[in-house]
This record gives sequence, structure tokens and C-alpha cells, in this order.
Amino acid sequence: MSSIPKIVIVGAGYGGILTAQQLQKELKHNEADVTLINRHDYHYITTHLHMPAAGTDTIEHSRIPISQLIDEFKVDLIKGTVKDIIPKEKKIVLEDGSLSYDYLVIGLGGEPETFGIQGMDKFALTIRSINSVRLIREHVEYQLALYKNDGNPGRLNFVVGGAGFSGIEFVAELADRLPQLARAYDIDFNRIQIINVEAAPTALPGFDPELVEYAMDVLKRKGVTFRIGVPIKECLEDGVIVGEDEKIEACTVVWTGGIRGNGLIEKAGFEVMRGRVKIDDFLRAPGHDDIFIIGDSSLMFNPEGRPYPPTAQIAMQQGVLCAKNLAATLRKKELHKFVFSNKGTVASLGKGEAVAVVGNRKIKGWIAAQLKKIVDIRYLFIIGGIPLVLKKGRFF
Repeated sequence: MSSIPKIVIVGAGYGGILTAQQLQKELKHNEADVTLINRHDYHYITTHLHMPAAGTDTIEHSRIPISQLIDEFKVDLIKGTVKDIIPKEKKIVLEDGSLSYDYLVIGLGGEPETFGIQGMDKFALTIRSINSVRLIREHVEYQLALYKNDGNPGRLNFVVGGAGFSGIEFVAELADRLPQLARAYDIDFNRIQIINVEAAPTALPGFDPELVEYAMDVLKRKGVTFRIGVPIKECLEDGVIVGEDEKIEACTVVWTGGIRGNGLIEKAGFEVMRGRVKIDDFLRAPGHDDIFIIGDSSLMFNPEGRPYPPTAQIAMQQGVLCAKNLAATLRKKELHKFVFSNKGTVASLGKGEAVAVVGNRKIKGWIAAQLKKIVDIRYLFIIGGIPLVLKKGRFF
């Protein structure tokens, strides 16, 4: 029987991929068996998904075969859906079998947080995966085709719930795409409404106010209507109820209002807050020195006591440190604490427009849009080098 420790990574998102790649660098031959489990045989770039969802980019730019990102001689890839995580038995249950582990890395992506809004989980679309993106793109075009047949004005109303980064980036792409679709379907674009509804008192909550104002002005010029400080009370098959029981007729509602941790986490018995586990400074689950949780399902607080948002750059940094701490654990050496290094924040506003904060510097317009491309290219370079940059990068 092999005595080599078994490391299992569940999820091939930003954190999972970076953990696997860093383990390839850290571990010596036969120091551990590493297995990566993922539902699909590809890794997708979540921060790109708003573009193919609106139809302004192809899906192929957003997904990469995992086999191109890992060394098959160092990491075993299992394509499978995790049904249960059983910490007491140190076992992962899949749809078609199970496997044991000595050390577990949970990098499962999050799930839409609907905050209990009635009907949101049933009638709204979400931007969370390649499959959900396909559905949104086809749904949007189908509504225009149906309108030409039945004249239902609700088919020309597109409601996006949430004006955080995901919501703003999606309405920006939608505002770029819909004029083209209107021409293709012989529809007057002035009849189309893109309505962004946000319960918070501002769009892009927590972002620099000057840049928020700039972003909203850009999107208003593109035809976006904002309903800020107005909560969605209920989502219906034919629209939403907002504010003081006002109904907005719409056959398309896309929810971007937040995410929570993966449901498998709570099911496994971990104590959670909105599905996320408050992990220790070394990325471990409380009471489980053999389980690391990273990405959307992890909860960490900044020095001011506020939770870090579940962003791609945090997941990436967690993944790298997680691999290093796994190697240190195997070698019985001191673990390192997670210290977030903020590289800046960029929000795309569609073609040629964006807003960004890098350090104390505020950037907007075309320069910020180029910075967004650089950020995307940097990630491709980190996980796949120059060949992946040339294959998947957006340069124009």
C-alpha cells in the first residue's frame, strides 16, 4: 500500500488551478499524489463571462482545456461532479464513485445569492458558468425574434438586478450589443430598455465616487436606465416588482446581485456565513488542519475588520499560498499567513471604456480599458505563458 500523502483539489477555478500549478513547482518527486477534480474538463475565466453572455465575444475566449494548464505526470485530473464532502471519513463522494484524501483543498465556486427574493432563483438568469452564459445570449436574441412575431413590449425590456462589478460590466456589454441586434431584427433601438436595478444607494458600492459617476454617465449615454436605491421585491415570469410595489414588465431578468459559498460546504458540516467558511490565517478550515478552503467559499477579513470580497485576484493569491502551505505541512515546516496584495481594481464599461483604481491613482476611459486588457493578459500569462496569451488574449 502506498504511503505517499494524497492531496485532493476540488474545483478548477482561479484558486484551484493556481494551487495545482504551484504544487507542481513546490513538490518533489513522490512527495505527494495530487488529484484535481472538476465538473468540466475546462477552466473558465469568470471575469470574462459578461462578454459572451451579451454576445460581444465568443465563449472560446473564456475557456481553456485543463489539460493545457497542468502537467499530467504531476497532477491527475478527474472529470466528475462532487456530491458530498465527508471530513470525518476524509472522503469525497462523486456521482460515479468516491476517493479518499489526506489533505483537501476546497476551491468550489460560489452560487448566486438571492437574499430570499421571491422568484429570483426560478425566473432570473445568472452569469455563473459557460452553460449559463450560452443560455443568456440565446435568450436575449430569442426575445427579439419573438417580439417580431407577437409584439409583446416586455420582450424589449432587459432588467439586470445588481449594479456591482458584474452587473455594471454586463449592462455595458449589453448596451454595446443590443443596437446591433436591433438592426439585425429590424427593431427601433429606442423601444429597447436596459434597466439596472440596485438596492444600495450607489452603483459599484464601495468604489471611488468620482469613478462611479463617470461610469454611470458613460452607460446612460449608451442607453442604460439606472434605478439606484430601489430593491427588487419579487421576480416574476414577466418582470420584477421593485420599490413600492412597482412592476417593471420584462421577459428577461439577469441577476448579478451577489454570490454565496457553495452549498456543499454547509452540507459537509462546516460552520458558514452565507455559505462561506471563516478560515484561519493559513487558509485552513477551523478545527481541520488537513482542509484548506479558498476562493468564493472562503471568508477572510481585512485589517479594518471587513470581509474581503470574493474576487479573482484574492482566489489566485490564496491558491499560490495554499500550495506553499501544503508543501510546508508535508515537510513539517512553518506555515505562512495570507496577506492580500491589492493589485488594483478595474471595471469594464464596454468597448473602449473602463474605470480603475491602482494604488491611489484613478484611471478612466480608454486608458483604463487598455489596463483591463493587460490584467486579462497577465492572468493568461500566469497560467499558460506566452502560447496561451497569443491564443486567448484580446489585444484589440
